[in-house]
Amino acid sequence: MKPVGFGGRERDSTRLRLGLVGLVVAGLFVAMFVRLWYLQVLDSPRFQSAAISNGVRNVYDPAPRGRIVDRYGRVLVDNSVTQAITLSRDTARIHPDVVARLAVLLGLTTAQIQQQLNDPKYSQFKPVPVKDNVTNDIAIYIKEHQSDFPGVDAESLPDRSYPFGSTAAQVAGYVSPINSTELAAHQGQGYQPGDLYGQSGVESSAEQWLRGQPGTTRLLVNAGGQVSGTLSSTPPAPGHDVQLSIDLGLQREVESALGQELGTLGAATGVAVVLDPRDGSVLAMASLPSYNPSVWVGGISSAAYANLQNPAGNYPLINRAISGLYTPGSTFKMTTATAALDSGLISPDTTVDDTGSYTIPGCTTGACTLESEGVGQVNMAQAIAASSDYYFYNLGDEFWNQRAKYGDSAIQNVANTYGLGVPTGVDLPGESVGRVDSPEIRQKLHAENPKAFPNAGWYAGDSVEMAFGQGGTVVTPLQLLNAYASFANGGTVYDPRVAADALDANGNPVKTFSPVVARHVPLPPSTRDPMLAGFEGATQPGGTAGATFAGFPQNVFPVAGKTGTASHVGQQPTSLFMSFAPATNPQYAVGVIMDQAGYGASAAAPVVRAIYDYLMANPVKPKASPVPGPSAPSPPLPPVIPVGAPGAALTP
Repeated sequence: MKPVGFGGRERDSTRLRLGLVGLVVAGLFVAMFVRLWYLQVLDSPRFQSAAISNGVRNVYDPAPRGRIVDRYGRVLVDNSVTQAITLSRDTARIHPDVVARLAVLLGLTTAQIQQQLNDPKYSQFKPVPVKDNVTNDIAIYIKEHQSDFPGVDAESLPDRSYPFGSTAAQVAGYVSPINSTELAAHQGQGYQPGDLYGQSGVESSAEQWLRGQPGTTRLLVNAGGQVSGTLSSTPPAPGHDVQLSIDLGLQREVESALGQELGTLGAATGVAVVLDPRDGSVLAMASLPSYNPSVWVGGISSAAYANLQNPAGNYPLINRAISGLYTPGSTFKMTTATAALDSGLISPDTTVDDTGSYTIPGCTTGACTLESEGVGQVNMAQAIAASSDYYFYNLGDEFWNQRAKYGDSAIQNVANTYGLGVPTGVDLPGESVGRVDSPEIRQKLHAENPKAFPNAGWYAGDSVEMAFGQGGTVVTPLQLLNAYASFANGGTVYDPRVAADALDANGNPVKTFSPVVARHVPLPPSTRDPMLAGFEGATQPGGTAGATFAGFPQNVFPVAGKTGTASHVGQQPTSLFMSFAPATNPQYAVGVIMDQAGYGASAAAPVVRAIYDYLMANPVKPKASPVPGPSAPSPPLPPVIPVGAPGAALTP
C-alpha cells in the first residue's frame, strides 16, 4: 500500500508541466499569426514590388553609331544593315531537330549553332543571331517555310560600312563586340554584352560621342521565364557624327604616292603624314600596308584575323605614324642646330671645313673616323642645305667637350621641347613614346636589359653620333613631323588632333575639339633665320633634295625641308623627308618615312613632292558641314597625282 499523499504530488507536477507546454505552444501560434499578419498586411507593398520586379526583364536595343566624316562631310565610316538569321532559345530546346535543319541550310554545324545559343553576350529574352550576312534567298526561304523552321527568323542588324575601303583605315579604326574586360571597365555606363565597341583609331578615341544611347524594352516575364507582355519601350538614340580634320582626297593622294614609291623601290612599309602647322590639325595620315576594315563587319573570320596578324603581311593593323619608332637620321639635325644656336655654342656664321672625313678627337676604340659629304667650308645654313654630317659631328663633339658649361643634355633638352621622345598627345590610341639617347637613358636601358644594351657608358662618340640623328634615338613619324611643324609656325608645339567636331543630327557641333598648345620652343631670329635658310636651300639646286624639286614652282609655293637617311647594320637605310610650305607662311607640314627604302633624297622626297603637287592643285579648304541623316553619295575625289608626274604642280 502506497503512502497517502505521494500520488497526489505526482499528479500536480504532471498537470504543471502540461500547462507549461500548452502555454509555449500557444505562444508559438500567436507569434506565427503575428508574423503572417505582418507579412500579409503591413509589409505587403514591399513584397508586391519585389514580386513585380522579379517578373520584369529589361532588353536593350543597341543605338546606331554616329558616322565618321572628313572635313568636307564625306562619309568615311557609315552604318549599314546586316541581314542575320536568328533562332529562339526556347524553340531550340523544345525542337532540337530545327537546329539540325537550320545548320544544313546555313552551311554550319549544329555545334556552331549551339555555341551561338550558349553565348552569354546575347539576351536570354531575345532570339539569338546564328549567322550574319545571309543572302536574300535564304531569308526568303525561311519565311516561306516557317512550318519547318519554327522560332527562326531573318532580322536586320546594324553594323559598319566603309565607302572608301582601306582609305584611312588605321585612323578610322574598327569596332567589335565589347569583351568582358571592357564591359567591367565601363560598368554602370549602360553597356551590354554584344554591344559594338571601338577597338582602335577614332572608333576608340571618340567612343563616347559615336556610341549613342541604347533603347530599352521592359518585358513582363512569368515564373517559367516566358515573356508575357511589354510594359514599356524607349527607342535607341543614335550616336553623334564625328567630323575629322582629314581631307579624304588628300588622304587618298598620300596613300597612293606612298604605295607607288614603296612598290617601285621594293620596300614593304612606310608612313606619310600631312599636318596644318597653324593649329596641329592632321590633314592626312597614311600607314602602309593597310587593310579594309570591312573584314570586321559581322564578325571577323579566323582566317582573316590570322592574315592581319601574319608577320609576312607586316601587321597592317598598326598605325605606324603614331606607333612606329624610327631612327631620325639627319632630320634630327634641326634639334642640334637649335641647341647650338640658342645656347651660343656657335653663331650662324660659324664655318667648318667639311673635308669628307671626321676623326673623333681622343677616340681610341671602335669607329673613330666617320665619313661625310665633303662639301668644304660651310656655315649653319649651308650645312643644313647640304646635310653636312661633318658640321654636326663637330657640334656633338663641342657639346661634349664643353658639357661643364652647357650641361650633359643640351641637345636632348631641345629635342624634348620639340616633342621628340615624349607623347604628342594626339587623339588616337596606341601612341609610342620613343626616346632621345642620353647618358641617363643609356644607363637605364642597360640596367633593364644588359644583353640588348651592353654599353652603359656615354662617350664623345655617342655625343657625335646623337648630334646627327644616329645612335639610340628613336621617334615616331608624328613626333618628328610635329617638331618641324612647330619650327615652321615659329615655335608653338601643338597636340596633333584628328577629330574636329562631334555633330548632332542636324550637323551642328555639340563638341569642338579645339587646338591645344603643348609648349613653346624659343626660336629667336638669330636661331630661326639661318635654319630656315638651310631648309629652303635643301629643295633648291645644290640642296640634298634639289633634284627632286626641279621644276617645282618655288617662286609661288616655296618648300622647305630636310632629308634624312638612317643607317642600319645589314639593311637598306630608312628614308626620311620632313618639310613645310610655303616656307615663309606655312600652311602644310608634310613628312614621309620609308623602311629600308634608301636615301631620303631619292626615296622619301619624291613622295613629298607628289603630295605638294596635289596640294598646289587641290588646296585644303575650310571645313564643310556633312549632309545630316542617311548618307548621300559623296562627290568624286580629285584624281591622284603619281610620283614623278612631269609638271604636275602646274595642273590647275
